Amino acid sequence: MGPVTTLRDPSVLIIGAGATGMLAMIRLRDAGVSDITIVEKADRVGGTWRENTYPGVACDIPSHHYCYTFEPARWQFQCAKGPELQDYMEHVGEKYGVTENVRFNTTVTSIVYGDGDGDGDGDGDGDGDGEPEGDGQARSDGRRRRWTVRTDRGDTFRVDFVIAATGILHHPKFPRIPGLADFAGDTWHTARWRHDVDLDGRRIGVIGTGSTAHQLIPELVDAGHDVHVFQRTAQWVFPFPNWGFPEWLRERWRRKPRRMGKWKWFYRHFIEQFFVKATIGRPVQNFLLRAATRAHLRFGIRDPKLRKKLTPSYGIGCKRIVVNTTFYPAIQAPNAHLVTEGIRRVEDKGIRLESGELVPLDVLVLATGFHNFNYMRPMEVVGRGGHTIEDSWGDGRYRALRGILLPHFPNFFLMLGPGTPIGNNSVIGMSEVQMDFALQLIERWRRGDVDAIEPTPEAVERFTAYLKAGLGSTVWNGGCQSWYQDADGQPVIFPYSWAEFVDSMAEVKPGELRSD
Repeated sequence: MGPVTTLRDPSVLIIGAGATGMLAMIRLRDAGVSDITIVEKADRVGGTWRENTYPGVACDIPSHHYCYTFEPARWQFQCAKGPELQDYMEHVGEKYGVTENVRFNTTVTSIVYGDGDGDGDGDGDGDGDGEPEGDGQARSDGRRRRWTVRTDRGDTFRVDFVIAATGILHHPKFPRIPGLADFAGDTWHTARWRHDVDLDGRRIGVIGTGSTAHQLIPELVDAGHDVHVFQRTAQWVFPFPNWGFPEWLRERWRRKPRRMGKWKWFYRHFIEQFFVKATIGRPVQNFLLRAATRAHLRFGIRDPKLRKKLTPSYGIGCKRIVVNTTFYPAIQAPNAHLVTEGIRRVEDKGIRLESGELVPLDVLVLATGFHNFNYMRPMEVVGRGGHTIEDSWGDGRYRALRGILLPHFPNFFLMLGPGTPIGNNSVIGMSEVQMDFALQLIERWRRGDVDAIEPTPEAVERFTAYLKAGLGSTVWNGGCQSWYQDADGQPVIFPYSWAEFVDSMAEVKPGELRSD
């Protein structure tokens, strides 16, 4: 019998209790890691589905594909609606013991590597095991460099690893329109929906026509509200009906959950073999996607003038494709008004167009998206040698190795980081693959093979070049501005197939990590 190897038990702090943060805690515990702290800024788990409660909110990925592999669900709709998804997240949190271990209503304000011994790049002081300073036990394996994490509640944690599961789209973006603050009516962003405001009899303006607006506007129109839609850029819309699953089928799933496996297999292959391959330029899939999308516009909008307004000037897929079947009927209703003229300014009584016309409004809804490259910011992030996240990303160019590892930030994992989004695919699936990669690296640390997991700048540049080389035949070079482009207009996405994404995350390659 060979020698028995004692694995080190790292202290890990997870920022965020959304779908990815909960996954990280569950998988770490399954791997035998016991010292885990999870910090969440809100009062519940759920992330995106906790934050977004606007009418019509739903996933645009088939439900059976948008869930954890270890926890299928008896979904009510083909694309689950927001409340059902939030219920699912809370169910997972309770079932797997995540919720009881989350520090809610706590915001991380700073994470600093090596802080605690005075030089900003030295050994940690041994306080912790993932507990606030002074509450934990001293380490038995000596002094080593750690992260110091501070919160708005005065907590200080010293941990070996930080996993930033802060999500991609969570900081609302407000439009820079003159006079926005002068509007006398009610104004809010779709991610901060005001359920306390009665909309009956009120004239509603919606600025923006992205995925959120395509879900919201039909709900407002069908409720009989007078709705003005202010469109800057038209969207390509793929018709994917959101059918409800009959109760008898859901009962079959309840009796034998393994039956849901066939549905998950079907939807996963639909996304991976059709949608993803269409966006990366595979000829057959791309042709079918373009044909279905153009046909939906041609036959869904009867009025040629309105159809022209709704026809984008860029290639299909350059912006993230909207998946919807309710917007086109709604925008043709008599109480819906599409406005494509530019906005001069917002005034107290409504919106003044470039022509000088005033559109009177009582409520203004901003469906204007999110600051997509905020990631873990605005928290202070300081890595090895005092290197800040602004030193890395201040120029608007976002780079990471495998979308998860950053130079100068040892033992730090940014989930769903730059280079991660893959077409219209499930972020839960992406997170599961990335978490496998992170656990593989953490296992090296536990065995004592390494003390600091950090990519070399050269490895990050090679990976960035690899991503850039794959963009040539994809739909993302379709001549538009989109939320996943950096300061150079470079799409910060993964431009290859799902199989290649999984393969790229299989293992770290020689020379990719610092050896000192």
